[in-house]
Amino acid sequence: MILKYFELNKINFNKSNFLLFHGKNEGYKREEITKISEKLRIKITHYDEKQILENTDNFFEKSLNKSFFDEKEIILINRCSDKIIKIVENLFEKGVTDIIFIFNSEILDKKSKLRNLFEKSKDQLISIAFYPDTNEILAKLAHQMFKEKKISLSNECINFIVDKCSGDRKNLFNEIEKIQLYLKDKKNITNDEISKLIKLSENHSINDLINNCLAKKQKKIFSILNENIFSYEDCIIIIRTLLKKAKMLLNLMNEFNLNNDIDKTINNAKPPIFWKDKNIIKDQIKLWSVKKIKNLIIEINEIELQIKKNSFNAINFTTNFLLEKSN
Repeated sequence: MILKYFELNKINFNKSNFLLFHGKNEGYKREEITKISEKLRIKITHYDEKQILENTDNFFEKSLNKSFFDEKEIILINRCSDKIIKIVENLFEKGVTDIIFIFNSEILDKKSKLRNLFEKSKDQLISIAFYPDTNEILAKLAHQMFKEKKISLSNECINFIVDKCSGDRKNLFNEIEKIQLYLKDKKNITNDEISKLIKLSENHSINDLINNCLAKKQKKIFSILNENIFSYEDCIIIIRTLLKKAKMLLNLMNEFNLNNDIDKTINNAKPPIFWKDKNIIKDQIKLWSVKKIKNLIIEINEIELQIKKNSFNAINFTTNFLLEKSN
């Protein structure tokens, strides 16, 4: 069954508790998920598709073996694709009624089996598309929020922020929150400060993502992915940043194999390694071999080609690759 996002208030969750949210507007999705949680006064449990597919039995045990006294809950599964369709069918066949399942995905092609499963259902399974916000809508939201927070910003600044949001209000809310934290007791901010603040945040998130991937800290990867909404362009930047850091790591490992002194290797690195990154790069050197990092460099080049050929699935290709390499 297909519904518009503004028809969510019509849903009877006792009858229809399987929802597919698909599209680029993650901010709007999260708004609606929060509204459902607050309206029904039930908690949200977060999963990633990859987590479930790698340990299906554990997922079914945790979600289905609920006692009579357990509260109702929302299970939100992020980054869904056609791979999860058997899980959906299995859950539906078991007739689960005390859990609201929300399957969150980026853009799904009309040929998607997952999308067709939900759209062709009469009323039990509901499909809702969340399209990007227009710049006009985002600008209106920005003006309203800055007015409420009593922050004075020029139209030029607001337009710059809106342009960076890729049609997603979550990005807008994040930028406004960062500006608010940055200002503290001040009420004005310059265009130059806005530019540096936004660019600094973008680089920081991607840098953390790549460092933790190479350090094989998968839990941290899941956390960063859930806190950030990356676009196709971001995926290209992520993969290219990973390639750059992999090549740097290869040089460090070659140097370490010569001097057998990890501190000397780190301290003499060119370009210099920022002090906050030194410990995690030490972990990376210990976890990889020269042969494996060379193979990784080859795989990175291959995955970039796949991303360019399949732009609609860029985020799935990128996240799956990062999670695989951090396992």
